[in-house]
Amino acid sequence: MSKRKSYVEDYEEKERGIFHEILSFLIYVAVVVGVTFLIIHFVGQRTYVSGSSMENTLSNGDNLIVDKITYRFSDPQRFDIIVFPFRYEDHVYYIKRIIGLPGETVQIVDGDIYINGEILRESYGREVIKDSGLAAEPIVLGEDEYFVLGDNRNDSTDSRDPSVGVIHRDEIIGRAWLRIWPLNKFGVLKHR
Repeated sequence: MSKRKSYVEDYEEKERGIFHEILSFLIYVAVVVGVTFLIIHFVGQRTYVSGSSMENTLSNGDNLIVDKITYRFSDPQRFDIIVFPFRYEDHVYYIKRIIGLPGETVQIVDGDIYINGEILRESYGREVIKDSGLAAEPIVLGEDEYFVLGDNRNDSTDSRDPSVGVIHRDEIIGRAWLRIWPLNKFGVLKHR
């Protein structure tokens, strides 16, 4: 009888051990999923690129994580790739590169970008700018305004276009930070 009791106790103990392991694993998975959810919704935001306005840096179909916390502690910098909402359509966001900073004067003349009268030396523009748009005349940026361009300068609706214009600081959702898809291009985005 004592042997039988021992087998039953062993069996019940093994069952409790397995149940405990499964419960521990499920709690672990729930915590990981919960932390991931909080990070993506409050610290970062997943977005995808639609169109070619940021070629060759970003391509149509790229999936990105947008850093929503950095700009709470520091100001956007020249050449940062930012995400902001399109003013005339809900749930549409633009991804562009900051070219002009608050207080600066931006103008595009003969395909060259001038900041405060000096040619901007940068390597992100894919080609010579054909259409200066609003920047054919000097644009003086206010204390909270940014001038943005797509890297594919001749196939981008950006601050040169009246539908976008200058971007105000409070419109910026965050900085494009990490490409998560396609996997062969996975990595942190170069901003400078």
